[in-house]
Amino acid sequence: MAARRGWRFRPRRRSLALLAVGGLALACHGYRIPTGTPHPQADAPARPRLVLQITVDQLRGDLPMRFQDRLGPGGFRYLMAQGTHFTDAHYRHANTETACGHATLFTGADPARHGIIANDWIDQTSGAFVYNTEDDRHHVLGSEPKPHEGVSPRNLLATTIGDELVANDGGRSRVFSVSIKDRGAILPGGHAGKAFWFSKRSGEFVTSSYYYAAYPEWVQAWNASRPADRYRGTSWELLHDRSTYLAGDRDDRPYEADIPPLGRTFPHAFGDGKYLYRLLTLTPVGDALTLEFAKALIENEQLGQGTATDFLAVSFSSTDYIGHVFGPSSLEAEDNVLRLDRTLGELFAFVDAEVGLEHTLIVLSADHGGPEAPEYMTSLGMEVGRYPFDYFRKPGPLTEALERRFGRDDLIATHSHPYLYLDLEAIRSAGLAVEAVERFLADELRNLPGIADALTRSDLLEGRVGGAPVQDQIRRNFHPTRSGNIHLVQEQYWFLHSTEEAEKMGIPSIAAIHGSPWRYDTYVPIFFAGHRVPAQRIARRVAPSDIAPTLAAYLGIKPPSGSIGKPLHEVVPRR
Repeated sequence: MAARRGWRFRPRRRSLALLAVGGLALACHGYRIPTGTPHPQADAPARPRLVLQITVDQLRGDLPMRFQDRLGPGGFRYLMAQGTHFTDAHYRHANTETACGHATLFTGADPARHGIIANDWIDQTSGAFVYNTEDDRHHVLGSEPKPHEGVSPRNLLATTIGDELVANDGGRSRVFSVSIKDRGAILPGGHAGKAFWFSKRSGEFVTSSYYYAAYPEWVQAWNASRPADRYRGTSWELLHDRSTYLAGDRDDRPYEADIPPLGRTFPHAFGDGKYLYRLLTLTPVGDALTLEFAKALIENEQLGQGTATDFLAVSFSSTDYIGHVFGPSSLEAEDNVLRLDRTLGELFAFVDAEVGLEHTLIVLSADHGGPEAPEYMTSLGMEVGRYPFDYFRKPGPLTEALERRFGRDDLIATHSHPYLYLDLEAIRSAGLAVEAVERFLADELRNLPGIADALTRSDLLEGRVGGAPVQDQIRRNFHPTRSGNIHLVQEQYWFLHSTEEAEKMGIPSIAAIHGSPWRYDTYVPIFFAGHRVPAQRIARRVAPSDIAPTLAAYLGIKPPSGSIGKPLHEVVPRR
């Protein structure tokens, strides 16, 4: 990647420099900061001026520690050395997709309560296919209103921590959210915030009429400067010498997506074609653009400068895209984590200069983890495989079984991960009971290699589900009008997904995909830092749904409406 000013960490305040150097020295000498050590800014005001909640899309919990020896002083190492690091955090719901995780992080609720049960679903009452933030009433500013292209947070059924902050402070607190992905901005922003996301068509950060009647002047100026166009004709190159990478000799694996002109090996050329902006989001450039826009927002909206606590949510998406295209143990994924570390360091330095880290409460987590590619696990001795994207949509073993049992082969409507949806009209016209078709298909599915379980909507509605861990995770994911007829669970490391994710990314294939209830997909890091947060490492089991109630307790406000998490007592200061 072409060198860019600002990618190297430059402390802007003496306080951050001291924290970073101190943390680096402790790490280099092998010392562990004792649990309960008071933060150097323990005398900071009781309430922070700014809450900065960062979500790194698909940052599995082990990744920051996996490359710890090459981290700089200002990013992950700052969080590890000067903050509270929860090392055993897992989601409790089954469908570990982007929309579900972002909604859980900011509501403290499971999908069953906040309603975002998947990236997409079919409404059981209307039969309509629904994108998680879809709202035809609110079009993207600067674009003509079109069906299924309007967006807002209306599908989010619970309040977020930002919503509660605005309500508590009588509107004096302000909430903003930024991401490459629309869902990565809209869901964290909640109902009372302002959300901005990157347009893969225009190369600009956009918003919808739900938030504004017209773009703020500073957003117009930022977009007019065309930051994404600086990457035309350049490429993504390794940050360090290839010999220093764990995956230095694994730069060309046949299951990685080969997307022209990026290709499968370094350097990855961006080219100058019509799909430039989409290609940029599949690389660390997506995070770089998100950082630039977030810095402009902090400065122009003067976050943290008012009389009430402001809230900024930033979701970095590159880790997710790169994990899908190349796999999490690829050379590309390793280089991306090292670049992400620099991006975080630059963001923290900027916040320190503008607001002060002693006045900022930082939270960092992820919306889900991620699996290794099936072929990678096969090379290690596991027997795993892939289901084609369209396996459950086309004629095959399931339709043949339906023909033998019911005399009809048209009873399956579609497969949209993690659900199999039935054609309810076809079932009615055949004089069949939906519950009978569901149970028959669930039994057939369990007999397929690579399918671990299949739970029906009827059994979930009637409470006929056991208490096994995976079944409990599925229950937490179930919504009566949004969940499909059968929830599919693949065996560990099997590839099972539908076409929507690849279509959204605009790529022909996917190396690895998350979305299962297994531990590699539920495992994420949780960091708190800044303000009055003590330096400590906590190994007890916690959940991302604990973050929102922790922030509520920290700020002295009520938790979000659907919250089921518990405040993390190691973080909440004693009043």
